[in-house]
Amino acid sequence: MKHAPDSSALAARLAPALFVVIWATGFVVARLVAPHAEPLTFLSLRFLCTVALLAGVALLAGARWPAGWRGWRDALVAGILMQGLYLDGVFWAVSRGLPAGIAALVTSLQPLLTAMVAGPLLGERVSGRRWLGIGLGFLGAGLVLAPKLGAAADAIPLSALGVCIAATVAITLGTLWQKRTAAAVDLRTNAAVQFLGAALMTLPLALLLEEGRFDASPPALAGLAWSVLGLSVGGILILLWLIRRGAVAGVAALFYLVPPVSAAMAFGLFGEVLGPVQVLGMIVAAAGVAVASRG
Repeated sequence: MKHAPDSSALAARLAPALFVVIWATGFVVARLVAPHAEPLTFLSLRFLCTVALLAGVALLAGARWPAGWRGWRDALVAGILMQGLYLDGVFWAVSRGLPAGIAALVTSLQPLLTAMVAGPLLGERVSGRRWLGIGLGFLGAGLVLAPKLGAAADAIPLSALGVCIAATVAITLGTLWQKRTAAAVDLRTNAAVQFLGAALMTLPLALLLEEGRFDASPPALAGLAWSVLGLSVGGILILLWLIRRGAVAGVAALFYLVPPVSAAMAFGLFGEVLGPVQVLGMIVAAAGVAVASRG
């Protein structure tokens, strides 16, 4: 008689770690497909394939779609902020010369921004312990990324940096919007509509700014498949579930573990060196997330 509660508790324990691992693969995919596809073209294909897959699953399962214009509006806005503006902005900024390490450090500001505005917008109190964890997490992420900054900071294109900062603000607002408007929605249909919003924003930009290059090579197809199945379906559904269950500041702190896990993946897959400072950063970031999650 205790199987259901035990299963729910197990899912709650495993979901944060699974989300971090899946989300960290995004940087591996970006590196894998960069020589084979333009960023906005790739994202357009990713979003459209995800909409088709999630909508098909939702229809087969008889899932409940958003009720009325307001329900559709809420999901579309969340998708434009959390996927469209965020991913488009980061990909565009990096393609315009913003060093990947700088981009990763800027996006690591998200938990700090979330904690700052969670109170005024959601009435969510951020405890001193959680602030300590968020601060440690940012310090750890900075240590992990430190070797990638260095001289690159001397040649930062300001327009690309501004777009990356705007993208980080967008995913922060999207997370808060999702928490505020999607307490009782079906996550499958909500995610499908979110990615529809992202596609409606990204596809016109790709047609306007790019040539539509996607060479359909094995790396490009493998990257697209994982982006759809792993990142967009698996990762986003887990993120939406975590946002629904927990305080947004605590959930956002999980993003501090992404740079350490990505660095470990790059070490294993591409032979990128992990120095003592980076290892220390991984430990500090993990400690910060542990403190923030118990705040």
